[in-house]
Amino acid sequence: MSSLTDRYLAATLRAVPAPRRAEIADELRASIADMIDGRTDAGQDRETAEREVLTELGNPERLAARYADHRLQLIGPAYYLAWRRLLRLLLATVPIAIGALVAVLDAVDGGSVGSAIGVGITTGIEVVVQVAFWVTLTFAVVERLSLPLHLPRWTVDQLPEDRPAGRGVPLADTAVSIAALVLLIAFLPWQHFRSWVRDDGGDHIPVLDPALWRFWLPALIALLVAEIVLQVARHRAGRWTWPLVGAKVTLDLAFAVPVAWLVLTDRLLNPEFVQRVDWLRDGANLDVVYTIALVAVVASLVRNTVAIAAQARRRAA
Repeated sequence: MSSLTDRYLAATLRAVPAPRRAEIADELRASIADMIDGRTDAGQDRETAEREVLTELGNPERLAARYADHRLQLIGPAYYLAWRRLLRLLLATVPIAIGALVAVLDAVDGGSVGSAIGVGITTGIEVVVQVAFWVTLTFAVVERLSLPLHLPRWTVDQLPEDRPAGRGVPLADTAVSIAALVLLIAFLPWQHFRSWVRDDGGDHIPVLDPALWRFWLPALIALLVAEIVLQVARHRAGRWTWPLVGAKVTLDLAFAVPVAWLVLTDRLLNPEFVQRVDWLRDGANLDVVYTIALVAVVASLVRNTVAIAAQARRRAA
């Protein structure tokens, strides 16, 4: 055969395992010869027939992949949907949470507001890249090793409910809610180590009673983390379902009741902090602060419960 066919064979065989090259070379050479003979028997000159046959066979690397059973995609259809679902979930939550946390820590360390925002945004972008890279790499390895994911089999029960367009939960709303929760979580250790009030030795005086770290503050942080998970679940569901409403009300009560009890028993604020702030040393002013805090907790609980219950009832109708 001409050098054109030889070059095509050489390009194809370079991309197949060495033990199979001789077998594939004989098979492919014979196939090319038969295809060329078929065209020349129909009256086509041999040079044109050869060029058209090789063009029809296509890219030799693609042909070699078929012979060697190599995948030409990073993530195939068997794993693509799981990869996309996980990547969307992580990108919607992890960069925002870590970016907000880093911004708060930068501010705590004495950085300006602009510096904290810049560091938070930069960190968020870096986290986006890292999450996308490692999730994709993991699925690519799983694809190459043909490892089973053991995902539940799809059924018609998984079909989304028929609802008018625009009634889902916007990603921006979920992101803002999660960012606010992350900032609240970050505030709890921040007020302990970086309070704006200092003692005579220059040490920071915690705003909240340090004794609360024995149980109450870790418990409240755990509830806030659970609230983040709930916000993600609401976004995936596209609305407030009644089970989600029940979970939300339970979390709100579990958070509000201890806070209200701490306020009523005068155990929330650090006594040393109160003594260092002139305005708070007046018992009447401290009572005003506690009253406002208590009203805010109760009002927030009632407002959230009524609002989400109304949304669930309206969307279920």
